[in-house]
Amino acid sequence: MQSVTEPPRPSVAVILVAAGRGQRAGAGLPKQYRPLAGRPVIARTIAAFLDCPGVDHVLPVIHGDDRALFAATVADIDDDRLLPAIEGGAERQASCLAGLESLAALAPDLVLIHDAVRPFVSAMTIATVIEALDTHPCVLCGVPVVDTVKRVAADGTVADTVPRDGLWRAATPQGFRFAAILAAHRQLAAQGVGTVTDDAAVMEMNGHTVHMVAGNEDNMKLTTPADFAEAERRLRAADFLARPDVRVGTGYDVHVLEAGDGVWLGGVFIAHDQRLKGHSDADAPLHALTDAILGALGDGDIGQHFPPSDARWRGAASILFLKDAVRRVHARGGIIAHCDVTIIAEAPKVGPHREAMRAAIAEACVIAIDRVGVKATTNEGLGFAGRREGIAAIATATIRLPL
Repeated sequence: MQSVTEPPRPSVAVILVAAGRGQRAGAGLPKQYRPLAGRPVIARTIAAFLDCPGVDHVLPVIHGDDRALFAATVADIDDDRLLPAIEGGAERQASCLAGLESLAALAPDLVLIHDAVRPFVSAMTIATVIEALDTHPCVLCGVPVVDTVKRVAADGTVADTVPRDGLWRAATPQGFRFAAILAAHRQLAAQGVGTVTDDAAVMEMNGHTVHMVAGNEDNMKLTTPADFAEAERRLRAADFLARPDVRVGTGYDVHVLEAGDGVWLGGVFIAHDQRLKGHSDADAPLHALTDAILGALGDGDIGQHFPPSDARWRGAASILFLKDAVRRVHARGGIIAHCDVTIIAEAPKVGPHREAMRAAIAEACVIAIDRVGVKATTNEGLGFAGRREGIAAIATATIRLPL
């Protein structure tokens, strides 16, 4: 019997359009480079496509002013499928044509064009668009309109209700047979046609039929500050759900006070007529918090990992101990969910320095500042703390680990 050989898989390239300035997202970095749960948006989008085995090349089209920024963003991505970025044009249409011309030498069978600020595109959506290109020259993904649609005049008056039957919200990726979309873009450029913000519209204007497929509802485009806030919330929720093993640890530390010029508390130096005595900087709140994290992790205590007998830690900043405990959590695939510290001292006053302490702890634990609590109380003149002989701290830490 003669063997049947499957036809070769079509080659697929992806153009990521990332040359815009994103002014509606507010001041700061261009939105495609803004951190989203600690990782730049465009890096997340690139990863979404590189995670798809059916994608052969990913070509970013960036603004000429962003070359150094882009290089820093992708420095840790080691994948030959990520092509060197090219410079886009003043408008999206020009950027897409520049990307297509750059790919002409590779001549892929298919090309997907995607907004770099849509990092939530799913592998299923990408695969659906590619598969549909077997039978259609132009495919775009979208979702049906389910809300009532109104046409509104300039003065805010509702003019009429638009029937929503057959209405879809178009998104990206939009997929094309490479030769067809390149020819269509070239033709519009030669005709001097003005701005066309949608590549499927370019095909429509050249007489091609466009096919719609269902995409994922979560494939949002990050445009406004509210979009970024929602994206952060979504990623945090997914991050937490991926780590269902919730653990809580507690820690306690105390250090003697002696004559000096100030104390370290919660990673902040506070001028004072005494200092805390210890092998390191004697930051009792950070020592207690480090022990709380290690306790939740079941990984010993601060004295085991940083023994006072070791000269390396003489005078060391206690923030290093805290960061090491956090590193141990991350090495287990976990995250810090919340930290709470109570400082027991008659003096100095903690209140004026509370926010600086919260910020230092949040940075060390790689969490938002609203996940850090810092409180202070006196001992009402009782005991060693009340007699100003020392300062104590109690800490609680919640961590989340994968099962």
